[in-house]
Amino acid sequence: MATSLLSLREDYWEEFELEEGDIDFLYEYLLDHETPLTTEEMTPILVEQRIEREEERLEKQRLDGREIYFPKEEYDPGQGLVFPAFDWQKGEVVGTRKGSNPTIGEFDVIQVEFEDGEELEFAAGIDDHPLNEPPEASQSDSLKKEAVLKEQGSLLEDRVEKGLIDKEEFVQIAGRWFPKALLVDVNIGHLNLAEAVLDLNGGGPLSTQEILDEIELEAEVNPNLVEFSLDLALQEDDRFDEVGPAGIVAWYLKAMEPEGVQKTPLYLRYSGIDYDRETLTDEMLELEKSLDDELDDLDNVPSRAEGEVTVNLIFPHWRAGTLPLSDRVKPLFPTAYEAPRIRFKLVDGDTGEKFPGWVVRKQKYVYGLRDWYEEKGLIPGGIVHIKPGQNDGEVIVQSESSRATKNWMRTILVGSDGELVFATLKQIVTTDYNERMAIVVPDVEPVDEVWRENQKSPPPFERVVVDTVRELTKLNPQGHVHVTELYAAVNTVKRCPPGPLMSLLETRPWFIYVGDLHFQFDDSEGK
Repeated sequence: MATSLLSLREDYWEEFELEEGDIDFLYEYLLDHETPLTTEEMTPILVEQRIEREEERLEKQRLDGREIYFPKEEYDPGQGLVFPAFDWQKGEVVGTRKGSNPTIGEFDVIQVEFEDGEELEFAAGIDDHPLNEPPEASQSDSLKKEAVLKEQGSLLEDRVEKGLIDKEEFVQIAGRWFPKALLVDVNIGHLNLAEAVLDLNGGGPLSTQEILDEIELEAEVNPNLVEFSLDLALQEDDRFDEVGPAGIVAWYLKAMEPEGVQKTPLYLRYSGIDYDRETLTDEMLELEKSLDDELDDLDNVPSRAEGEVTVNLIFPHWRAGTLPLSDRVKPLFPTAYEAPRIRFKLVDGDTGEKFPGWVVRKQKYVYGLRDWYEEKGLIPGGIVHIKPGQNDGEVIVQSESSRATKNWMRTILVGSDGELVFATLKQIVTTDYNERMAIVVPDVEPVDEVWRENQKSPPPFERVVVDTVRELTKLNPQGHVHVTELYAAVNTVKRCPPGPLMSLLETRPWFIYVGDLHFQFDDSEGK
């Protein structure tokens, strides 16, 4: 029995782009089913339809207007045939004659000329013959939906997303697509009622259905269309913010969101510092990965969340009540298709108490931990353990408490001239901390004032580093400072990721490397 093998060119799916036929198909599909779909949901549907189209095209191309030869049929001169048993070669009937066999009796014989000029004879009009069975269909992986999606699924989803984004006939909300033509009318009155509902519920978050239950938007159509229409209307109104994680639509009143969510806290604002990453040593690059600074753009993004991540707080995050969304930390927190801000639940790992948290995606921080830091007695350099919660949309945070004891701690003070100074003083600390990064701030208001003044008139970055090195080396009998200590201390005055700081240490002659990421400062003449 002959086998029919169909295959697409090797780079077919790698070069995939949405065509007008694909767009028309998706539009009609959504119209018929009246259910908004995400790009991830539409891509397998589109791939299956594309495969059907390509199979039909390949079959037509292979037959080229001819018929498959079956011995049971009768054929006339001039008729074109395709022969599966001869590797799908094509030929034309050029003559016929009668034939006879003692076993099967009389039958027809057709003379066929192939494209290469060869002529052969074949039986016709014989009902009982093995070649009367249609050839079995066989497909390469390029025409198998599961294989295509496994190999190129992410690429295809990206191409579908990009192909639809500028099409005016489609609208998208929270990652779901739908034809604009079927939307239900949502007027200003409905939106005003939605605002009142959210206001009465502390600003949110509420699901679309919870809002619909209160505003009584009447429509004799599919409930999915009503919900999607309200989603779109809320999205286009500046009063509302969609704050749900991927796959969940949740609405919040922007006016009632915390200030630290709507506006980047003072301590996290960073003015880019140019530097050459090629100047960083291998030791520095390894340290940079471990510091979990959200401002670093590294190439070691985990594909999935680790079981637990430990973060050492620097002053800006401690003061703002935030966590960095660094490459290691990011996978632990909810994300979204479009929403720039995501509201979720933080869970105290010791007590189980839940409190609201916010992922601010673009600025790469998590907001909402200031009260928790104060309750736990955390200091800059304090250690926070982060791990996935037991329920979707929850993240567990935990700090290890210790018996209150007085320890000699690096302490930041503000001198009479308004400048920050460091001293080693005995302080009571009740939580675990990173010894290199720990800094006690007895009075935070003078430090805040320094930040406000520096915001108005930013001091030169190198001057901040030099002044800080001088302060820290005074506290060390060896007269040197570790990069980690310097990174934590500089960030009590100015927001700075480790990269520019380490590059400065490596490229200035007055910073003397003494080994194990320790530097001394030499301001003697000639340096």
